[in-house]
Formats: sequence, structure tokens, C-alpha cells
Amino acid sequence: MEESVRIDKWLWSVRLYKTRNQATEACRAGKVKWNDHAVKPSRVVQPGDLYRVNNGPVIRTVKVISLLHNRVSAKLVPDYLEDLTPVEEFEKLQMMKELNYERWDRGAGRPTKKSRRLIDKLKGT
Repeated sequence: MEESVRIDKWLWSVRLYKTRNQATEACRAGKVKWNDHAVKPSRVVQPGDLYRVNNGPVIRTVKVISLLHNRVSAKLVPDYLEDLTPVEEFEKLQMMKELNYERWDRGAGRPTKKSRRLIDKLKGT
């Protein structure tokens, strides 16, 4: 019998998501794509597959090199995935950090006077 690993478990194992539940939710939300199609968390991963993972402001492109069942240390991750993410994606992230990008959760409403003052203080305005 061939070895098989679910996509949510593989994403968690190679440290693209902090928990397996987060990886499962990302798959269900359509943030993980294979051939421009959203994948279900139960999809079986094959070596050579190319996935696009929307991880916040960065859309990472990763290629599966090898399968694994357990989470590995960060040093061993390159043995299991090849990161093909364009440099522009990481530059976009760096630019957001430099511009003091402000993120406000959807549905949280307007900031209070106290939180607005804190935001202004952090931005230096």
C-alpha cells in the first residue's frame, strides 16, 4: 500500500500553519489551491504537487518534495518542501512593515478614543 498524507496534515507538518486546525480551516476557506482549484483538507498530497497557500498578506507557492506524517523542526523543512514564492511577495510584506500597516479586524467596529490615541502614538503621528 502506498503512503498517503492529507494536505492539512502536510501543511501543519512543514510549519506553514501553527496548528493542524488552522491548516484545515484554511483549506475549507479556499486559501489553499492546487491547479487554481481550492482543495479540501482531505486531499492526498503527492510528491511534485504545486500548491498556492494564501497566508495573510503573502501568497506562498510551495512544491512538495517528500511526504511526512509528523511535524519536523524548522531546519528539516527544506527536505520536504521547495519554496517557489516570488521575491515580490516578501517585498510586499516588508513594505507593509515599513509603512506601519494598520490592521483592524472585520466586525470590530470603530476604534475607541483610547485605542485611536494608542495607534497614533505607535505610528508616531
